[in-house]
Amino acid sequence: MTAAGWPAPPGDTSVNARRRERELAATAGGDPVDVLVVGGGVTGAGVALDAASRGLSVALAEAHDLAFGTSRWSSKLVHGGLRYLAGGDVAVAWESAVERDILMRRTAPHLVRALPIVTPLTPQVPRSAAALVHTGLRIGDLLRRAAGTPHTVLPGPRRLTAVETLGLAPALRETGLRGGLVYWDGQLVDDARLVVALARTAAGYGARILTRLRVEHIDGPAAAGGGTSAAARHRGGFEVTARDQRTGDEVRVRARTVVNATGVWAPALTPGIRLRPSRGTHLVLSSDALAGARGALSVPMPGERNRFALVLPQGDGRVYVGLTDVPVDRITDVPEPDESEIAELVDVVSAVLAAPLDRADLLGAFAGLRPLLHSARPGRTADLSRRHLVRTDPGGLVTVVGGKLTTYRRMAADAVDAAIAAGELPAGPCRTRRLGLVGAAPRSVLAAVAAPRRLVERYGTEAPRVLAVAGDDPGLLAPVVGGVPVTGAELLFAVRHEGALDPADLLDRRSRIGLVPAERRAALAAATRLFDHAVTS
Repeated sequence: MTAAGWPAPPGDTSVNARRRERELAATAGGDPVDVLVVGGGVTGAGVALDAASRGLSVALAEAHDLAFGTSRWSSKLVHGGLRYLAGGDVAVAWESAVERDILMRRTAPHLVRALPIVTPLTPQVPRSAAALVHTGLRIGDLLRRAAGTPHTVLPGPRRLTAVETLGLAPALRETGLRGGLVYWDGQLVDDARLVVALARTAAGYGARILTRLRVEHIDGPAAAGGGTSAAARHRGGFEVTARDQRTGDEVRVRARTVVNATGVWAPALTPGIRLRPSRGTHLVLSSDALAGARGALSVPMPGERNRFALVLPQGDGRVYVGLTDVPVDRITDVPEPDESEIAELVDVVSAVLAAPLDRADLLGAFAGLRPLLHSARPGRTADLSRRHLVRTDPGGLVTVVGGKLTTYRRMAADAVDAAIAAGELPAGPCRTRRLGLVGAAPRSVLAAVAAPRRLVERYGTEAPRVLAVAGDDPGLLAPVVGGVPVTGAELLFAVRHEGALDPADLLDRRSRIGLVPAERRAALAAATRLFDHAVTS
């Protein structure tokens, strides 16, 4: 049991290069695993945890690093689906509210905090539109209460005076400001850290987390000579060809069932899946550009009915501004923001600020691809449903696509249920509603952890372990580069316990230094030195 009294993983949650090599050797050509998960984003890591916690043998194969794809490019929000309410998709909004409650109170209270989000009532927002937004917030609050989230965790929405609005967002233009509408939602300290926590917790239940392992081909039971029956799959009918990206060696893996959780890349392994991907772009600013805002802003997009630009303070001296929704035809590993998207976000947010943004205020920008389900109806990708799909092919391959970060756990549960049915695997019901991730504890316990608040918000009850990595070297508790709060101890911890296999993993996913190119360049030498020290000590 954890200090919180929640079930703790029964095994070691540390993942690193040595464990990877050991478990890769055991997987290659060894006994079949019950479930092979392809994809190391939030959904794939969630599937691995769900399956392993039910007692199934699990291996996760990820071509790059954990959270390498879409899962690290989100708005870092665990939200209750207000936008989906506006579009009439009550089912997705309800699912979002329920999953937000699980994340904030059971799964990862150390990684998710309440964030006030203000819609400023400017002259560009007529009273009729303000009334409509207020009604939507009240309906969203009904979902919060129905999901069981107490007011102490997420306060209800309310109307603000102009003075109160400026108190939360002092950079707003005062002229014509009638006040604001505020509601509260969940904010992740870091989406990539959620994925790492999921993968480590899965490892504690015995899952083999095999990053830098690219799946190239999946042969179903018929190709393996066993027929297409569930009994054949139970004997280990799937033969998977993969490539160790570190050595170039071919790896053969046998699995009773396979779950394709590769997001926008899913059609490469499941050609019958039809997606309509879209790109969402965010800007990275210094908090100085927003006068140290304490709350987020939700600014209506001109001419749009239910789209808003979000200004999201991160608590580390940075602010993210997003989000665009642009259809894309070409899938790339690292999407690049388009200049027109950057200009659109700058213009929309500048319209409500006393001092409009300048391109010089931009420290960086990032973009991610959404794996949206194809719809026969014409229209914008912004209007496509955020529901997820779990499909089992006649040969037994399970594919899970669609959805969104907030609902990863439900997506994973549905995918594992499908895999169990396809392979007739002996497993019980889903357990993840009540499984805290590594570092999780009630907020009262987290408040008493003997470590700096910033570390507790990122590592929870493991924060003292991060401090202990420094040993007798106080220099490891200092920032690795000026203006960045990340310490050397955190980078060493990432190599020893969080599966970082090179300096890029440290800069771009275990920390978010890489979101600002200038800071990444400044920190690269220190990250390389610490990585080399970690792997040789």
